[in-house]
Formats: sequence, structure tokens, C-alpha cells
Amino acid sequence: MRFESLLFLCVANSARSQMAEGLARAQFGTSVLVQSAGSSPSRVNPLAAEVMREIGIPLSGQWSKSVETIDPESVDLVVTLCAEEVCPVFLSRAARLHWPIPDPDRAREALRDEERLQHFRDARDAIRARIAELAAERAGR
Repeated sequence: MRFESLLFLCVANSARSQMAEGLARAQFGTSVLVQSAGSSPSRVNPLAAEVMREIGIPLSGQWSKSVETIDPESVDLVVTLCAEEVCPVFLSRAARLHWPIPDPDRAREALRDEERLQHFRDARDAIRARIAELAAERAGR
């Protein structure tokens, strides 16, 4: 699979797609343009930032963006990360992958802080494994 640019999409562009953006930038460096966006952008979730700091990848330079601000011509591959919600629509000719990662925030569940944080770690680790597989495919392995 060849691509020079990558867009991660979820609804709020606050957790899964933000973590994916940070992980992909760490994986691909400057060889791939990496972006993320959402259909209802909000803010970078502090718990997403916390679990990314745990592995040495800060999200401090990232912000929540609308899918409407992304130029379709700037994207070769779109990865949607929605599981239980409806993913944003992105009209382009880009190849598409769907990685259904459950929303780690689970805002409607009464969870202790450590339980909620573990959901973010689980999502981060699932995304990191998928990005590693994607990088291996891109390298032809």
C-alpha cells in the first residue's frame, strides 16, 4: 500500500484520531503528511494527551479540527476510527480503511479515573499496533 498522506477521522477529533495522528507522525516522520479531523470537533482530550505522554509522544502541538478544513486533494489514505458512532464523511478519491476502535472516553459510564485512563491506554495501544502494520505494508513487508 503506497501513500504519502494520511487522514485519521472520528467524530470529535479529541481522542482516537488525535492519538493516531501523534502515533503516525512518530512512526512515519516527515515521509508522510499526517492529519486528523472530525465531524464535530471539540478539543484534545486531556486523558488522550496523558497516555501519549506516557510513551513519549506529546500532543501539545495538536488541536481539534473539522473535516471540512481538510483539502481532499491532500489525502491519499483515510482511516476512520469510529466504532459505535457514525463516522464523518470525507469526499475524496483517497483509499479508505476502517479501524473500529471504541471511544475510550466512555463519558456516559460511571468509571473511576484509573478505569477511564485504562480505556485510553487500550485505544492507544490498539491504534499503535494498527499503525505498525500499516507501516509494514507501506514498506512492502
